Amino acid sequence: MLTDSEKQQLLKTARQAIEAAVRGEAIPYLRAQTAGLKSPGSAFVTLRVEEELRGCIGYIEPVKPLLETVQEVAIKAALEDFRFNPVQEHELPDISIEISVLSPLRQISDVREIEIGKHGILMEAKHLRGLLLPQVAVEQRWDRETFLIQTARKAGLPPMSWQQPNVKIFIFSAEIFQEVNDAKAV
Repeated sequence: MLTDSEKQQLLKTARQAIEAAVRGEAIPYLRAQTAGLKSPGSAFVTLRVEEELRGCIGYIEPVKPLLETVQEVAIKAALEDFRFNPVQEHELPDISIEISVLSPLRQISDVREIEIGKHGILMEAKHLRGLLLPQVAVEQRWDRETFLIQTARKAGLPPMSWQQPNVKIFIFSAEIFQEVNDAKAV
């Protein structure tokens, strides 16, 4: 569990990184002050404009300190999400940031373990992988089966492939927090 102060630091880091990258400026130097921000962490940064998705990228594996992870994926969400054109400077005031810090992955053998609103899903078969965050199923009002079908599609797999024994399914939870109102200036 992150403290409120750590969450604010992560949101501030993401905001500063996105603004600097979009403007072509130097990315601010990071200095993690707490063990929670220094420890390796997996995270996704989701960008929205008026509730519409504008970018979302993250790291599934905790290979870097959480603060560095958030900085990197924030920039990638703004500039490298292939589904969208890169964020432009005029859009910056309208971008809202949401951060999802992931728990470790846990492979399951029974899809009944998946709890909508609590778990995200990573589906894997051979070289294909697809991940959906826990909040996606809630936002879309999906039941468990629809969540599995959509995760399979995200992985580039046939919709019902989640029922096949060669498909690995992992679940995780996420600590999700976002900018509130005019917190963009945090």
